Amino acid sequence: MADTNYDVIIIGSGPGGYVTAIRSAQLGFKTAIVEREHLGGICLNWGCIPTKALLRSAEILDHANHAKSFGLTLEGSMKADVKDVVARSRGVSARLNGGVGFLMKKNKIDVIWGEAKLTKPGEVKVGKSSKPVVEPQNPVPKGVKGEGTYTAKHIIVATGARPRALPGIEPDGKLIWTYFEAMKPAKMPKSLVVMGSGAIGIEFASFYRSMGVDVTVVELMANVMPVEDEEISKFARKALEKRGLKIITEAKVTKVDKAADSITAHVETKDGKVSQIKADHLISAVGVQGNIENIGLEALGVKTDRGCVVIDEYGRTNVPGLYAIGDVAGPPMLAHKAEHEGVICIEKIAGVPGVHGMDHRKIPGCTYCNPQVASVGLTEARAKEQGRDIRVGRYMFNANGKAIALGEDNGMIKVIFDKKSGELLGAHMCGAEVTELIQGFVVAMNLETTEEELMHTIFPHPTLSEMMKEAVLDAYGKVLNA
Repeated sequence: MADTNYDVIIIGSGPGGYVTAIRSAQLGFKTAIVEREHLGGICLNWGCIPTKALLRSAEILDHANHAKSFGLTLEGSMKADVKDVVARSRGVSARLNGGVGFLMKKNKIDVIWGEAKLTKPGEVKVGKSSKPVVEPQNPVPKGVKGEGTYTAKHIIVATGARPRALPGIEPDGKLIWTYFEAMKPAKMPKSLVVMGSGAIGIEFASFYRSMGVDVTVVELMANVMPVEDEEISKFARKALEKRGLKIITEAKVTKVDKAADSITAHVETKDGKVSQIKADHLISAVGVQGNIENIGLEALGVKTDRGCVVIDEYGRTNVPGLYAIGDVAGPPMLAHKAEHEGVICIEKIAGVPGVHGMDHRKIPGCTYCNPQVASVGLTEARAKEQGRDIRVGRYMFNANGKAIALGEDNGMIKVIFDKKSGELLGAHMCGAEVTELIQGFVVAMNLETTEEELMHTIFPHPTLSEMMKEAVLDAYGKVLNA
């Protein structure tokens, strides 16, 4: 039947999926997207967006609690109403969830509601979802299709990822949480153990600490946020501990005992010593894994590796006509990577001239804790491992007028250059609004900007961005305001 045949079918409507669908429609393809649960995927509904709404509430509470340092007096005490904080976060998600539905309709993209399975090349069977919508934030858009068999010349898998569970410490939704439960607590706990200090773990640790919760973070590696530059990681740890977070590195949770309304985490350090930490809940934040099961990949002979679909730089799998993008296609598991990867994939399919494959060196990473952390490119250690002869520049927030005026003078910016060519190899930041600043260095790297060009760029004053130039100047012994 004509209405079941498409040029492109995308499985999954997260940031990678729905953006790819829009670009596909713009390129003239008859496009459909299959979704089993909610438009926008994890990012809009349970990840990137609602966590930022929670962290915004935490940020305002932090500012209010330090109002006196700004010459302000608040009548009474500032308190967080967990019900209202969560309601605001869910409302933000609902608004964006509805926005994705609008974009599908605007771009004439058919939404097929249900659970997809690849039955053979070019064919997708959609059945009833085994995971019904947990929280129906908006009505299912009118005119969407449902169960049935659909065909397309090109099928793109964008099924995302889910929280990884450690054997014996599996989340139960009550005492051991994933980010799903941590995002909408019925009441604010008094104490928490956070297992894992990647972006998810540290963001929740930061949020709950701002809410007055006693938080202990347990990290297996030597540094928190272990993918970050070691110097930035150590700086961030010091700042987080100053806020009252307890951080235990080179340690692991080996066992969790459950009581009626609390847990006891057994924490083993690298020297073999075991301590016990009692808390109301434990948040399991030990990473995520791709959703590759039960979608027919095995039957088609699709190559996978460590729980993710193997692709080339254009999203192509080893099966002709089948592609994968986003978290299901491997790290870094970031929404903006998924979006860009999807656009590259569909433009390559369409034969758009000049399409470049994904360059993983230029994907920024952001962690929205307090203080924020952001980075792009090589760490100092990685640059040295590659045998690079480098120059390193640093600049501290406490020498910047805007940072001091904002009351945000605890932070640093670090840049790494190739000494011979002047190529910007990496940039690493910790401090206020660095998740907004990092794009400047991403653009610079993408344009293959040299240190000389950055030095000759005029940055506005007074701004936080001035520190970016000062860090560059410092790498070459020309720093002005330090």
